[in-house]
Amino acid sequence: MNTNAPGSVPPEIAAWFDARGWRVRRHQAAMLEADDRGQHALLVADTGAGKTLSGFLPTLAAFCSSRLDGVPAPEGLHTLYVSPLKALATDVQRNLLAPIEEIGLPIRVETRSGDTPSDRKARQRSRPPHVLLTTPESLSLLLSYPEAGKLFAGLQRVVIDEVHAFATGKRGDLLALALSRLQAINPALQRAALSATLADPDEYRAWLAPWGEIDSVELVHGEPGAEPEVDILLPREERIPWSGHAATWAIPQLIEQIRAHRTTLVFTNTRFLAEYIFQELWDANEGNLPIGIHHGSLSREARRKVEAAMADGKLRALVCTASLDLGIDWGDIDLVVQMGAPKGSSRLLQRIGRANHRLDTPSEAVLVPGNRFEFLEAFAAQQAVREGQRDGDPFRPGGLDVLAQHVMAVACAGPFREDDLRAEIRSALSYAWIEEDTFSRVLEFVATGGYALRSYDRFRRIVRDRDGTWRLTHPEHAARHRLNAGIIVDAEMLDVRFRNGRSLGKVEEGFGASLEPGDTFRFAGMDLEVEGLKDLELIVRAARRSATIPSYSGQRLPISTHLADRVRAMLSDRAGWSRFPDDVREWLEVQDWRSHLPAPGRLLVESFPHRGLEYTSYYTFEGWNANQSLGMLVTRRMEARGLGPLGFVATDYTLIVWGLKPVEDPAILLSPDILTHEFVDWVQQSYLLRRAFREVAVISGLVERQQPGKRKSGRQVTFSTDLIYDVLRKYEPDHLLIQAAWADARARMTDVGRVADVLDRAGKEIDHVRLERISPLSVPALSMIGRENLPSGAADDDLLLEAESLASVAMRVDPAMEEEEGE
Repeated sequence: MNTNAPGSVPPEIAAWFDARGWRVRRHQAAMLEADDRGQHALLVADTGAGKTLSGFLPTLAAFCSSRLDGVPAPEGLHTLYVSPLKALATDVQRNLLAPIEEIGLPIRVETRSGDTPSDRKARQRSRPPHVLLTTPESLSLLLSYPEAGKLFAGLQRVVIDEVHAFATGKRGDLLALALSRLQAINPALQRAALSATLADPDEYRAWLAPWGEIDSVELVHGEPGAEPEVDILLPREERIPWSGHAATWAIPQLIEQIRAHRTTLVFTNTRFLAEYIFQELWDANEGNLPIGIHHGSLSREARRKVEAAMADGKLRALVCTASLDLGIDWGDIDLVVQMGAPKGSSRLLQRIGRANHRLDTPSEAVLVPGNRFEFLEAFAAQQAVREGQRDGDPFRPGGLDVLAQHVMAVACAGPFREDDLRAEIRSALSYAWIEEDTFSRVLEFVATGGYALRSYDRFRRIVRDRDGTWRLTHPEHAARHRLNAGIIVDAEMLDVRFRNGRSLGKVEEGFGASLEPGDTFRFAGMDLEVEGLKDLELIVRAARRSATIPSYSGQRLPISTHLADRVRAMLSDRAGWSRFPDDVREWLEVQDWRSHLPAPGRLLVESFPHRGLEYTSYYTFEGWNANQSLGMLVTRRMEARGLGPLGFVATDYTLIVWGLKPVEDPAILLSPDILTHEFVDWVQQSYLLRRAFREVAVISGLVERQQPGKRKSGRQVTFSTDLIYDVLRKYEPDHLLIQAAWADARARMTDVGRVADVLDRAGKEIDHVRLERISPLSVPALSMIGRENLPSGAADDDLLLEAESLASVAMRVDPAMEEEEGE
């Protein structure tokens, strides 16, 4: 056998597999073959398929003596491994050292992140390891050093793990720019990306490839693994609740599941819910089973302690959030529980994959719906998993703030020519749209801060020489850049306070930023009116009227478009209702009898009187964020038309608005021009644009969070960005960062794309039904009105009581209808 033949597995590696009782899987060999042919590769394989080893197999092969054939092993940096999490890189290092040591390969492996000591970072630049495990941010910083050209000149491979976790966001933009820079340094560089959950692999092939070279990326599908076993937990004797998200009804059954399994991961969708479920489990834990909790708000020490306990098999259950979504291989997990709605099939599959972590053994998962809509969502997700359907976030144009940060990093490494750098950044899919004038504006911003700020010396970071070459104005700017560069801007919490200083608690800034003076909301059991937002304090007073937004609901994941479409299709498939529990089937049957059901491609709108007011329900299924934005816009339009809006409530599935007068024609309220008139006014008058501007100002380097030996507080950063924002809005409203902030506000903060989908359906066909009383489908959302629904779940009992009261009205069958049915 010719061990140097393209695609052949070196005998050293084959023997290592044999010694472990393993075999080289087809997709692992395919990754090696693609590398030998000089092709980039994208591997899509189930969890437990050995994806990480597949990505590193060409690297291991390159250091095998049978391939070297007497030639010395490669020196310098050979392979970069990029992951979205520092913890994942550390876990991979531990697992990668085993084959390296057991095969006896001369490979040095190190990690590099924000936690790496500065002396080791300096040594890595002068004497790099063969394999460096890092993150997009740390890679970008490495590229900012003058020795970057020499460091990466011999780089052969870049392996991107869990590519779905960041490719569609700003971290993906930064990585795409870094890949373009690396490819310019070494045109022979080969790229590989790995994932278990991609809805459209071709989109990721286009992202991974140099622009226009999608055919250079080979798509490798992993060997199919055992189908996961996904069940939905139902109450034994009670009905599925009408409302609520905590699913505390399931705690006794959940304790039984934990007792019956070796190790259980209990996923929740928010940190607050994780804390609540953890406490509920402890209260019911009569057997004193060791149960832990893990989420991003815990201290690093607390997380590491729990992680070590998991790795050592000392825990029977761990309540967690998305902090454990990705592929860290811990302990002997044999059950995954999803509390509440799964929100997306890909996210659910990623979480299910944490169980067993072996390709040939089915992962076991249990979905626990908190209410009836969540049951439908869980059922849709269960079907999607069985059919192998995936979903995910769409790609969008790269951010100008990220591009500005990259330009500064390039300048820190050394002088550059404008045309060369523009061509380089356009080789990334995320920035292929950049034209000459746009790039010139980015350069002008990095050079001077823009027209309105150019008189301030501290914004003058780069300058163009007479020969057209751009360079740093002073070496100190390089140090400041490396101290402040990064993409992740920590979300701030807003203090809710009365003017006299009395504090009521904290809310997420994303919620507070959507409010404007005069808006009312319910928090801490009180109706509050917003007076203003100042220095991360939401100043309020007691409201003189009922809250427009009935409760503060906290951050949440929106239902994916794919799952929403599935739920709508299930609602219109009456024959399929036989698969549902009796109470869910009865709920839908009475809804169908009394009103309509949402149909694919159409928008169902119901109007009905209730407790002396007029209510309108819009069944959008576009997620909480989009419905929240739509509620803000619709109430403004109702006000302008004299309909006397008094408030709205939003869920993932429904928007309910109420007021003094009935809505006779909802089409007028949902015309597309709402996104060009009311939307612009709302965003400009609220704090959304200010919040978006703060993030892009930090990412672009306009405002620095860190100074030598000192870090600015969030309050100080906000004060600085607010001052600059006011200057730019007044003197340069078309500034590059205002443009970038608008892009963020539209796409991320308001989910305006999904709002547009609602308007599109409304423009085609609205099913408007006028009812005499509330409908069964409106009960889950209606029960939230006037109820404090803090994300801890502590108010679920109040919600359930209200829901049962409303349901008794909605589900009541009139005698006349009973007689009609009897005939």
